[in-house]
Amino acid sequence: MKKITTLQSAVTSISDQSTLALGGNVLHRAPMAFVRELARQHKSGLRLVKTAGAHDIDLLCAVDAVKVVDAGFVSYETVYGLPPHYRKSVQSGKVKTNEHACYTVISALRAASTNVPFMPVNGLKFGDLIDRNDYFVVVEDPFTKEPVTLVRAIVPDVAIIHVQESDEDGNAVIYGPKYEDVLMSRAANRVIITTEQVVSKYKMKQQRDRIAIPGFLVDAVVHVPKGAKPTSCHQKYDVDDQALRKFLSLKEKQEIESFIEGYNNLDYAAERGSIRW
Repeated sequence: MKKITTLQSAVTSISDQSTLALGGNVLHRAPMAFVRELARQHKSGLRLVKTAGAHDIDLLCAVDAVKVVDAGFVSYETVYGLPPHYRKSVQSGKVKTNEHACYTVISALRAASTNVPFMPVNGLKFGDLIDRNDYFVVVEDPFTKEPVTLVRAIVPDVAIIHVQESDEDGNAVIYGPKYEDVLMSRAANRVIITTEQVVSKYKMKQQRDRIAIPGFLVDAVVHVPKGAKPTSCHQKYDVDDQALRKFLSLKEKQEIESFIEGYNNLDYAAERGSIRW
């Protein structure tokens, strides 16, 4: 089965109200080309799952594509501050946030990957997180009779993961930190890979010990060089400071949509001088 497809076709396969696990971590190797195409196609009612999100979640909130966020942390980190569109969406009630500790997102995905309905977590026994998140419940441990917190499994409809290399069958290599991407690929019902480079099956066979996501798990492969920009991609490029600062300065939805189109239609790194931010 041919798995190579276009970005537009891959995003078209995403239904409104889908639960999407987004790979990467904060400002590193997020599948931003895919995220921008979700916005361009006006997807709506999405539930986003990520241990630590930033520009990906903020951008989709800015275009009213999001209904629920399950995350342990959403921020641009120290340099850029809090995500204004995500924050505004949560405060206004447009977006429901199921606040986690990062490891409880991981536990929920582990439950999904092993096909069990929940996962016990140790250490989270008290506090507002338990009261405010519908995915937690405290029960009596049948062995020790002590309280134990359970986190309900989160089964993403689709995991979208950006990698440095993939072959046409979807066998994918991730250089540098893998974050929760491997776990997401095991927990989700479908996996879509966006990749900096499509390599030959022969080359992939020579480095099969490096394969993080095997092709049999992958539904589609999209060749998108610089597909994580303006976030970084290990060994390829760093965070695009100018683009992030520009995005964070935008207030109106029309301005944000123009920013997204600029990234969709032009290679920002190569065409920097021709784009008037």
